[in-house]
Amino acid sequence: MARGRRGGFQQGGMSGGGNQMNQLMKQAQKMQEDIAIAQEEVDAMKAEATSGGGVVRVVIGSGHLIEELEINPDVVDPDDVEMLQDLVTAAVNDAARQLDEMSEARMAQVTGGGLGLPGF
Repeated sequence: MARGRRGGFQQGGMSGGGNQMNQLMKQAQKMQEDIAIAQEEVDAMKAEATSGGGVVRVVIGSGHLIEELEINPDVVDPDDVEMLQDLVTAAVNDAARQLDEMSEARMAQVTGGGLGLPGF
């Protein structure tokens, strides 16, 4: 506390500080709740990609686990297994990239692209 002109003490410094701390705590709690909801949404996201003009189709979900994989039988050539491997790899990698982008975009909506706290 600081001394006033007449020798008495003035309140200051801490007044209003409690309200600011309470407000900050409420904002942090709200952000935590928003992040939890966004994380649930991210966990439910799926991405689909194709390669070879649609001859290979893949759907991946949470944790980049393949949920669906379709291969057109016409593209299966026992003499050219490498082409099929390349098509599957391309589709999986594209779906994984899409899922990452969707997840990052959703989380950025909640965090403002970061933690949402100045200085972090």
